[in-house]
Amino acid sequence: MSLKVFYAGSPEPSAALLETLIESGKSGNLWEIVGVLTNPPSAKKRSATPTPTAVFEVAQKHGIPVFTPEHLDSTFREQIAPLNADIFVCFDYGHIFGPKFLSLFALGGVNLHPSLLPKYRGCTPVPAAILNGDEKTGVSLQKIALAIDEGDILDCREIALDGTETTESLMATDGAVVKNGAEMIQNVLSAIAKSENGGAFVLPAGKKQTGEASYTPFISKQDGKIDWNCSAAQIERKIRAYTPWPQCFTKVGDKELKILSAHVFTGDVSALGDVSAMSAGTVAAVVKNDGIVIKCKDGFLSATVLQWQAKKAADFKSFANGARGFVGSVCI
Repeated sequence: MSLKVFYAGSPEPSAALLETLIESGKSGNLWEIVGVLTNPPSAKKRSATPTPTAVFEVAQKHGIPVFTPEHLDSTFREQIAPLNADIFVCFDYGHIFGPKFLSLFALGGVNLHPSLLPKYRGCTPVPAAILNGDEKTGVSLQKIALAIDEGDILDCREIALDGTETTESLMATDGAVVKNGAEMIQNVLSAIAKSENGGAFVLPAGKKQTGEASYTPFISKQDGKIDWNCSAAQIERKIRAYTPWPQCFTKVGDKELKILSAHVFTGDVSALGDVSAMSAGTVAAVVKNDGIVIKCKDGFLSATVLQWQAKKAADFKSFANGARGFVGSVCI
């Protein structure tokens, strides 16, 4: 008897993980994805036409029933109850699950969370690890509890950080979070499927979370505004943490300027001129083979990819060629 799995998620990383679970379930004949829950179609970027989620498209491709409710209400619960799923698996769906929903699954639910719980509970754990300059992060597979991210841990893996990662690279479809997470979920589903005895499956015991808990907040577009009174190191981490969204920006006069890639300037500061007279945010110089150097409260930032509002992104050399007189201007 195959284990019946109901899956929830929305963006591309979750779709990649779902694809892996579908294929591995078929090859091993241990479990089957019997239904998928994802967010309703929404407008993307400049298009006003609602677009289905990446998870929706994977489910549809494989002919799996897919549900896109606005709310997990009684009508929705009545729709999925006949699936008789044994367990609920979630990765990056973005909604809270109540007791009535979780009661539909004999084994409850498990959730993949991209941090070393209990550190960085909440909705933005990956940006938080980068912002704080952590040397490691990780992936936790937890039982879903009614309190946010407080469930027992079924498995946990560390991911070393070298200071170059972005949220985009860590959450990529072929990135460390998805690869480790897919292996962890497959291991747990395999253990459950093999535990079947007389028609009953058993969920492995988890471990209580230990250590100091912290919570990560919702990120808004305005959070991407650069404060040049921070250190160059802080700003550089922020740019990586907020890639691909909301991206970091500043203003030069009344024009918005995004800084999409940067590093801390480690060159000869004396070659930048009289930096003592510069206020934070001053564009100090264009340094060959390094970047457009901007003064911060502590240190200098070398911007390497920049983008004026409504324009295309450009490497710093191309940008500087098209922005005569940019050196000496002040970012605010």
